[in-house]
Amino acid sequence: MRPATLAPHWVLRFNHEAPARWALFALIAISGLVMIEPSPYDLLVLGLICVWTFAGMELRRAQSPLFIFLSLWCAGGMLAITVSSDVMVAARYIAISTFLVLSSFLFVAVLTQDLRRLHTIEKAYIFAGLLTAIAGIVGYLDLMPGAFEAFTRYGRAKGAFKDPNVYGPFLLLPTLLLTYDILTKPLTKTKVRLVLLAVLVLGIFLSFSRAAWGMLLLSGGLVFLLTFVNEPLKSRRSKMLGLLGLVFLTMVALLAIALSIDEIANMFFQRAKLVQDYDAARVGRFARHLIGFQMVTERPLGLGIGGFTQIFPEEEHNVYLKSFTTYGWLGGFSYATLILLTLIKATPLLVKPRPYQKYVICFFSAFLVHTIAGLVIDTNHWRHFYLILAGLWAFIATESALQSARRFPLASHSSTSSVLIKSDEAGN
Repeated sequence: MRPATLAPHWVLRFNHEAPARWALFALIAISGLVMIEPSPYDLLVLGLICVWTFAGMELRRAQSPLFIFLSLWCAGGMLAITVSSDVMVAARYIAISTFLVLSSFLFVAVLTQDLRRLHTIEKAYIFAGLLTAIAGIVGYLDLMPGAFEAFTRYGRAKGAFKDPNVYGPFLLLPTLLLTYDILTKPLTKTKVRLVLLAVLVLGIFLSFSRAAWGMLLLSGGLVFLLTFVNEPLKSRRSKMLGLLGLVFLTMVALLAIALSIDEIANMFFQRAKLVQDYDAARVGRFARHLIGFQMVTERPLGLGIGGFTQIFPEEEHNVYLKSFTTYGWLGGFSYATLILLTLIKATPLLVKPRPYQKYVICFFSAFLVHTIAGLVIDTNHWRHFYLILAGLWAFIATESALQSARRFPLASHSSTSSVLIKSDEAGN
């Protein structure tokens, strides 16, 4: 008697990676279009949070500081609602903060599942940066009817943002990613990147944001230094030095040409002052910082959302002070602790030879200058900051997994870790 055979059957397999990357690309690509609220980016983030939560988010123990301190930061803000004069406005403000925190959780989960998705984020972010930079340039030069009114503010380029001071820093990360490629790849393969870099740098320049200018110079210099230090070949280091000299001469020449235009020269010299009148006045920005920190020492719940502007004519313009005035002691200490922990844990990764070292260097450099800029500007509601923060914690968690894999080689790890471990071992 012939043995029974199983009937043939079909197994339907669904590859979720392709739609995941397309959704991620779409999300980052529209992140520079935030002239209205909620923006298309905000709506898509909410949708992807729901989808990824249903599909399963991969989070790791090494990322617990990110979740704990951001959650405490939001909790402090919720407590501060009770001492706010306008509860509805305060609730909306903290709801935005909570949304941004959730977006950070989304990004860190997406990257933890597969760090190779960084390539998708890079392409999409460069696209988004170019889109809004071109809008800012077209608006500043008034190349289209109505472009100046739509894409500038106070005579400064703002692209598809509401504020030039957010538009400029938004262009920073794609600028650094292009800079790294130009430094490390053959010149014959970087011609297009040079053109794209020139567009982004011009966009940042026309924002006439002192913070963005300083962030560009400091982070660009840091990317160059870290890339130079990590490069083992002397010939490539010589190439980097040659590029540095060429870039310097080019920037001097272009700046001279730009300053020959009266409108640009007047705005440049007005904005190039390190300390403006409204900074050093008797109740200027820096004086408000000192007074504000003194006031919050007596108020554990802070001043309430919007409480600072009821006493002074302007916002705090200091994200650390704002964390105390708007989120209370709980939020203030949580935010400062998270920033410090991120820097401490991410710094050692800068000199480790990893397949994703490019992203570690660029994300770290962007994050560092954002934390410094936070001393003179409120960055707590900048959408792109939470992407940068999430990226660093994805690297921190991945490094922790790599170290665990080496200590316990038989232990089970995620597919992401396995891929990176193989790449790392191959490189060594």
